[in-house]
Amino acid sequence: MKTLYLVRHAKSSWDSPTLRDFDRPLSERGKTDAPRMGQRLHKRGVAPELILSSPARRARSTARKIAREINYDLYQIQFADNLYHATPDTILQILSRLPDSFQSVMVVGHNPELTDFVNEYMGVRIDNVPTCGVVAARFKVQSWKELSSVAGELIFFDYPKQEI
Repeated sequence: MKTLYLVRHAKSSWDSPTLRDFDRPLSERGKTDAPRMGQRLHKRGVAPELILSSPARRARSTARKIAREINYDLYQIQFADNLYHATPDTILQILSRLPDSFQSVMVVGHNPELTDFVNEYMGVRIDNVPTCGVVAARFKVQSWKELSSVAGELIFFDYPKQEI
C-alpha cells in the first residue's frame, strides 16, 4: 500500500511583476495558509516519509512551512527540478523512480498539472486543487512503479477555505 499526498503551493504574490514566475514568493495569505494546512495535516496524523517539492520559490516555502508543522526534518525535503510545471506523466515518472521502502510521499507542486494528475491517477474528479490544497490517496500497490496500473482511493481533499 502506498499513500500519496499532493499539495499545491500556497498563494503566491504578484507584487513584483518583473520577477520570473519561478522566483515568485508567497503572498501574505500564502504565508498564513501553509502553516495552517500543516497544522490540519498534523491533526490528521499525516507523516510522510518523504517530501518532494518543486524548486520554485513558492513551492519550496510551502513545503518548508508544512514540514515544520508536521515535524518533518526540513533538511530531508528533496527538490526535483522536473517538478516545476511537470505534466501528470512526468509526476508519474518521478514517483515511479522512488524507492519502494517509502510507503508515504508528499509532493508539492503547481497547477494545472496537479489537478490533472489527481483526475488521471487518483480515482477522483476535482475541478481545481486550490492554492495550498491537499489531495491524499491510497494506492493498493507494492511498488511506486505500479501507480499507473490502479486508481487511487481518495483519503481526503482539504484546502484552506474549506470548513472542517
